[in-house]
Amino acid sequence: MSVKRNFNGWFLISLLFVLLIILPTTTILFKVFEQPNDVWFHIKTYLLPEYTQNTLYLISITALLTSIIGVSLAWVISVYDFPLRKMLEWSLILPLSIPPYIAAYTYGGLFSYTGSIQVFFRTNNISVNPKYFDIMTMEGTIFIFTMFMFPYIYIISKSFLEKQSAALIESSRILGRSPFETFIYIGLPILKTSIIGGVILVILEVLNDYGVVKYFGIKTFSTAIFTAWFSFGDVTSAVRLSVLLMMIVGIVLVLERFSRGRTNYSYANTKIRPIKRTRLTGIKALLATSYGLIVLAVGFIIPTLQLFSWGLLTIRKINFTSYLFLSLNTFINALIATIIIVLFALIIGNYSRLFKTRLSKIITRITTLGYSIPGAVIAIAVITSFITVDNNFYPLYKFFNPDTKKLVLTSSLIMLLFAYVIRYMAIGYNSIESGFDKIGNTFHEASRTLGMNRIKTFLKVDIPMLKPSIISSIILVFIDVLKELPLTLILRPFNYNTLATKSYEYANDEMIHEAAIPALMIIMISVLSIYILNKIVGKVGKRVDY
Repeated sequence: MSVKRNFNGWFLISLLFVLLIILPTTTILFKVFEQPNDVWFHIKTYLLPEYTQNTLYLISITALLTSIIGVSLAWVISVYDFPLRKMLEWSLILPLSIPPYIAAYTYGGLFSYTGSIQVFFRTNNISVNPKYFDIMTMEGTIFIFTMFMFPYIYIISKSFLEKQSAALIESSRILGRSPFETFIYIGLPILKTSIIGGVILVILEVLNDYGVVKYFGIKTFSTAIFTAWFSFGDVTSAVRLSVLLMMIVGIVLVLERFSRGRTNYSYANTKIRPIKRTRLTGIKALLATSYGLIVLAVGFIIPTLQLFSWGLLTIRKINFTSYLFLSLNTFINALIATIIIVLFALIIGNYSRLFKTRLSKIITRITTLGYSIPGAVIAIAVITSFITVDNNFYPLYKFFNPDTKKLVLTSSLIMLLFAYVIRYMAIGYNSIESGFDKIGNTFHEASRTLGMNRIKTFLKVDIPMLKPSIISSIILVFIDVLKELPLTLILRPFNYNTLATKSYEYANDEMIHEAAIPALMIIMISVLSIYILNKIVGKVGKRVDY
């Protein structure tokens, strides 16, 4: 493979992007070696053990419970037929449309002294110890994460079961295995890699979360980084905590690789076909339908109805002009970040597809690294990098404008958008890469043979064929940026709000009813996006990886 062949525009743009991702992270690594101060010794001695213990406990139990719910639902929906199955099949994805921090405010309000549940018991003269209604605990936090993150495992497991497992499951049935034995001895082993993939996503999301743990008062690494940064004003301690959090992420990713092992189910010699579902009747059908409905009610219907109820109480107080600007901020923010991410994903995806070298694999790996880094860590890395850039470019700023402030980029939206791109590049890239894998190189090579250059081939042949993947990528990135909280809280310019930060501010100020309207707007946009995505998937007859 010649150097000349690799050295082209696709490579240069891909390399530039990868360097932009790497630089902020390396910046915080250098700060670790700075002399520790008294704040760090205080955190290390009195707080760090609790942060570590809470974080590890939270991710372990959440991973276990989301696996149980996600896998069991995927199995029931994929293998059996029962009333309301088709409705439940897609609606069980809806809990993903509610950000966990909004779910935390909602359930916190529902179980509070003035909430619907305690009011119901008092009205009916039913005496229950108030401690049983205290959801703002570690157990309550696990409940929120479990009920609103299990779809990650459900989606991946269901997709695998429907496409890959028909022959094995039917063989098990023919050989006389009971449904339970088939699930234990066939279902779980073949789902191993899918479950691990989903669990890793759940763990990364829990490590990234700030809204739930802050609202419920649970001390984890995310809250510790925010405390060190905002309460103590100590960047060095925040950086040290970020590096420790990255070490936990690194251990999780290594364990993921190790646990996957060499497991691989090949179907090269077997015709892949969908499962022939077993029709359930009587009590079994009732149990299957009830299970799905209960999970859907807890994970989507109840919190949404509660938010509607609170929204109606405050709708007369709404300043529609301020909400218009708030919505515009959110929409424009998410749109710009999405466009940048999808454009870079297309360029890097095309480079990796055309030049299958070790270098292209490294670039691909680094491109998707950002999603494994918690938002608080990315925020610290980006802000320290931008301060360094502003300090170095200050003479240049002065040259063009003698009255300029020193921190030009650091106080702008550019920094926030930059952080979004690092964090969510993997989401956009995975959809695009999947699209490139599906279309292959045949049409591209035919176009080149007929005399069309790479850019024209990319625009006139590849892009039209990638349309479903591009739309999926746009929708998925847009939803994630729309809901993003930790990055936006740290990096937003002064007095700048999005729907997510406004909802968080209201809830944090105990104005839970006022938080309902921006929360509902986020949920409605997310539900609409999920609906459109499902329509696209159905139209092209393909399943898209969420």
